[in-house]
Amino acid sequence: MHDDRSLVEARLKRVLDERIRPAVYPESVPLDVAVWHAPDEPVPVAEGLAAEPAPIEVGARWGAPWGTSWFRVTGTVPRDWAGRTVEAILDLGFDENMPGFQCEGLVYRPDGTPVKGLNPRNQWVRVGAPVEGGEEVRLHIEAASNPVILDYHPFRPTELGDKETAGHAPQYTLTRMDLAVFDETVWELVLDLEVLGELMAELPVESARRWEILRGVERALDAVDLQDVGGTAAEARSRLAGVLATPAGPSAHRISAVGHAHIDSAWLWPLRETVRKVARTTANMTALLEDEPDFVFAMSQAQQWAWVKEHRPEVWARVKKAVADGRFVPAGGMWVESDTNMPGSEAMARQFVHGKRFFLDEFGIENDEAWLPDTFGFAAGLPQIIKAAGAKYLLTQKISWSATNKFPHHTFTWEGIDGTRIFTHFPPVDTYNCSMKGSEIAHAARNFKDKGVARHSLAPTGWGDGGGGTTREMVAKAARLRDLEGSATVAWETPAAFFAKAEAEYPNPPVWVGELYLELHRATLTSQAKTKQGNRRSEHLLREAELWAATAAVRTGFPYPYEELDRIWKTVLLHQFHDILPGSSIAWVHREARATYERLAGELNAVVDAAQRALAGEGRRELVFNAAPHDRRGVPAGGAGAPAVEGTVSVGPRPDGGYVLDNGLLRIGIDERGLVVSAYDIGADRETVAPGRAANLLQLHPDFPNMWDAWDVDEFYRNTVTDLTGLDELAVGEDGESVRIVRSFGASRVTQVLSLPPGERRLVLDTEVDWHETEKFLKLAFPLDVHAERYASETQFGHFHRPTHTNTSWEAAKFEACNHRFVHLEEPGWGVAVVNDSTYGHDVTRTVRTDGDGGTTTTVRVSLLRAPRFPDPETDQGVHRFRHALVPGAGIGDAVREGWRINVPERRVTGAGDVAPLVRVDQEAVVVTAVKLADDGSGDVVVRFHEAHGGRAHATLTAGFDVAGVAVTDLLERPLAQATAPVVDGERITVRLRPFELVTLRLRRA
Repeated sequence: MHDDRSLVEARLKRVLDERIRPAVYPESVPLDVAVWHAPDEPVPVAEGLAAEPAPIEVGARWGAPWGTSWFRVTGTVPRDWAGRTVEAILDLGFDENMPGFQCEGLVYRPDGTPVKGLNPRNQWVRVGAPVEGGEEVRLHIEAASNPVILDYHPFRPTELGDKETAGHAPQYTLTRMDLAVFDETVWELVLDLEVLGELMAELPVESARRWEILRGVERALDAVDLQDVGGTAAEARSRLAGVLATPAGPSAHRISAVGHAHIDSAWLWPLRETVRKVARTTANMTALLEDEPDFVFAMSQAQQWAWVKEHRPEVWARVKKAVADGRFVPAGGMWVESDTNMPGSEAMARQFVHGKRFFLDEFGIENDEAWLPDTFGFAAGLPQIIKAAGAKYLLTQKISWSATNKFPHHTFTWEGIDGTRIFTHFPPVDTYNCSMKGSEIAHAARNFKDKGVARHSLAPTGWGDGGGGTTREMVAKAARLRDLEGSATVAWETPAAFFAKAEAEYPNPPVWVGELYLELHRATLTSQAKTKQGNRRSEHLLREAELWAATAAVRTGFPYPYEELDRIWKTVLLHQFHDILPGSSIAWVHREARATYERLAGELNAVVDAAQRALAGEGRRELVFNAAPHDRRGVPAGGAGAPAVEGTVSVGPRPDGGYVLDNGLLRIGIDERGLVVSAYDIGADRETVAPGRAANLLQLHPDFPNMWDAWDVDEFYRNTVTDLTGLDELAVGEDGESVRIVRSFGASRVTQVLSLPPGERRLVLDTEVDWHETEKFLKLAFPLDVHAERYASETQFGHFHRPTHTNTSWEAAKFEACNHRFVHLEEPGWGVAVVNDSTYGHDVTRTVRTDGDGGTTTTVRVSLLRAPRFPDPETDQGVHRFRHALVPGAGIGDAVREGWRINVPERRVTGAGDVAPLVRVDQEAVVVTAVKLADDGSGDVVVRFHEAHGGRAHATLTAGFDVAGVAVTDLLERPLAQATAPVVDGERITVRLRPFELVTLRLRRA
C-alpha cells in the first residue's frame, strides 16, 4: 500500500478547521448589546444589574485596564429554530490561546442568579434544548477587562500591573454576541476526530493501530459533505464507531482525571480579582457537574471557598449541594497553596489548621492529602507537619520544571528531617492544566517512572492559573479515552480514590530523604524584600500576641482575642500564597501586601501592649518582656523582669586604619574600607574571618535571567561581580559603641552600623539600603575560616543540612537556597552562625587557599535585594533595612538561640513586678513555638514545641497554673489516641523527644 499518511493527516486538519468546527453553530442571529462601565472598583451585583447601559456594537473597543463593564444582551429566538438546541455565543474579545490571563465574565439572569463564567475556552451559554421558538433572551455579563501581563513576548516590563499606572485605554474588542443553533452531532464528530487524530499522532508510524485509526478517519472524512456537514455528521460518526470501540490493552497506563482549576490566589491580578475568578470558575463547574454525571471536580485553598461563601452566596448554595453529592471535592486541607520554603514553623502548621478546620466545619470533610501542584519546592520539615495535621499524602507537579536534574520517581515516599514519611505523587502528565489532549495523555504514560511496579497516575484536568476549570470538551474527550486501544485509560476520580489505589498497588515505593528542591525559581527567596519582611515580622508578632494574651488571660482574666487572632492569621496565611510571598506577583499585589502587613503590625502590637500592661500591673519598675523561647539576660523565656547588666564595649582605632570593637568575648577588626577583616573569638583563641579576606562585604552582580525575571536567577550571574569597597564615611556611631559605614554605588546608597552587644558573642550588622538599581543582585558576604563539608540552614521545626561542595549535578544545582533564621557551619568543637531578621536566600561556597596555610575558606553570602522588571517594573526600589549577626564560636544551639533573639526583640514596659512564664521548659534544645489558648474557646492552654538541635531530648515542661489534665494532640488540637502519654506530676510534665520531633500538648486548667 502506498504511504498516504501525511495526505490524510493534512486533510483531517483542514477539514476540521475550515468546515466541521464552524458547522457546530450552523445558524446565528445577532443579539442587541448595551454596556455600562463601572467608574472604579467592581460594584455589587445588584448595582451592576440596575445600571442604565448605553448601546455598543460588535467591533467596538471596551475595557480600561482592571475595569469592570456590565453588558446587557437581549434578543429573540427565531421561531423557525423550534425543536433545536440554542446557545448564546458571547465573545468579549478572547484570545483562545490564553485562558485565564485576560478578560473574563460572569453571566447573570435578570434576577441576579449566576449562570456560568465566560472565558476564552468557554464562550457559550445554553438558552434551550430544545427551544420552542420566540423566547425572549436577556442576560447580563459582569466583564472584567484584566490586562494581559504575560503576553506572547513574555517578561517585558509593563505598567499594566497596577491600576495606578495602567492608564485608561480600552484593551479589548467586542467580537461576537449572537444567538446560535448548536448542532450536537457535529460537536460530537469534532471530538471524535480530535481524540483519534491526537492519539494517532502519538503512536509509532509502524504501529498497526495508527493505520487502523488513519483508515477510519479517512472513511469518516469521505462521508462528510462539506456543503452539508450537519446532514452528514451522523454517518461520519458511524464510520468512526469501530476504532473508538476497540478497548485498551490490559497493561495500559491508568490515569485518574481530577477536574481542576488551579487558581492563583494572586499573581498577574490582585486579590480582589481572584475573588471573582473563583466565582466564575465555581459557577462553571457546578453547571458542568449537573450536565456530566461522571465528572468530578476538586478545588483546594479554603480561602477561595471562603470567598465564594462570603461574596457569592448563590454560587455557594450550588457548591454545597455538589459537595454533598460527593462530586465537588475539597482538596488539600490548606488555607492557600502556600510557598513551603519560607513560611515559619507555626505558619506552616496553621496553613493546615485553618484549611482543614474550614472544610470540617463547613462540610464535615477531612482531607488526607496536601495538594500543592504549583509550589516552588518543598522544605524538608514539611512531612511531619502534614502528618501532624492528620494527613498522609502529598501531590505536586512543579518539580517536573527542574532545569538540571530529572527527578527519578513519580510515586514515592518522602522522608522529612524527623523521619516522618509521606506517600507522594508527581503527576507524569507534567501539567496541572491538563486538557485531555492526546499528546498529554501519551506523555503521562511514556513519562511515568514507576512502570512495572505501578500503573496509576493522576491528571489535574482543567484550565488553571487564572481559573476557568474543566470544559465540556475535556469531559467528552475523557469519555472517549476511558477504554481506547493505544491510549492510557482515563476515569474521573477524587484525589482520595486515586491515592488509595496508588498506595495499594505500590506498598513499598522508593524513599526520597530531605528537601524537594526545585531547580528553578530560586530568586523567589529574595524578590520583593518588603513582602518577605512583612511575613517574617507578622509571624513573630502573632507568636507574641498569642503568648502574652494567653498568659494575661490565665493570670488576670484578660479577654483573649480569639476572633481577631483568627482573622489576622488567615490574612498572613493568604499572603504566603506561592506567588505573593515569593515576590512573583504584579506591583498591585505587593503594594497592597505592604499596606496589609503595616496594618496587621499595628493591630498585633496593640494586642501585645494591652496584654503586657495587664500582666505588668501598676508600678514604676521597668520590666523587660522576653517572648523568645530562651532565657535572655536573666529574664525567663515567656516572662518579664529586670535584665542583668552584662559588661561593656569599647571602640578604638585600629593600627592600620579603621576601628576595633571589643566586648571581652569578641574582638572585631574593621579596616579603613569598613570591612570586617577580623572577628576574633577571645575565649576560643580562634579567628573567624578567612586569612586575606574580608567579611561584611557587599557584592553586586548583574541579574538578567533567561526567563521568569522575578522568579529566576541563573548561575551565570556569578561570572561578573563588583565588590563594593568604596567608602563615603567611616566613623564611630552616635552611641560611642558602634561603627558607622556609608557607601554609594550606582544610584544607590548603603548605611551600616556594626555593633557588639555587651556580654554577647555576636557582631550585629544593621544595614540600610536606599536601592535604585535595575537588574542587579546584592549579596552580603562572610568568608569564614572553617572547613566543613556541609552546613545547616533552619527550616520548619528544625534544620536541614546541605553540602558545601558540588560533587554532583544535584549539589551544583543548589546554588541558591533557603534558610529561615540562621545558617550554621562548624568544625568539631567550633562553629559559626549567620543569623538574620528577614532574609531567606543565601549561597555557600568553599575554596582551598593556595597560598599561606592551605586551609579552607567557606563563604556564606546572604541575598539582600534584586531588581527584576517583570512583572513589577519597580521591584524593591526604595529604602530597606536589614539586621544580621555573625556569631563566632556558635554551636547549633547557639544558632537556634541567636536566630530567635534577632527576630524577637525585647519589649520594655513599666509595671509592678516580675511576670512568671505561663509555661517553662528546662531543656534548651526543646523550643516552644506556640503558647496559646485552645481555638475552641475552652480556656485550655495549648503548647507546641520541638527538639531543635537534631538530637534526643529529655525535658520537663512546667506550667505556671494548676493543671487538671494533659493530652497530646494533632495540630488541630484534637487528642491523638496512639500518642505516648507524657509523665505528669502536678504542673510538671516530662517528655522525651526524638531529633526534630514536634509535639502539641493541650493542658486543661483546674
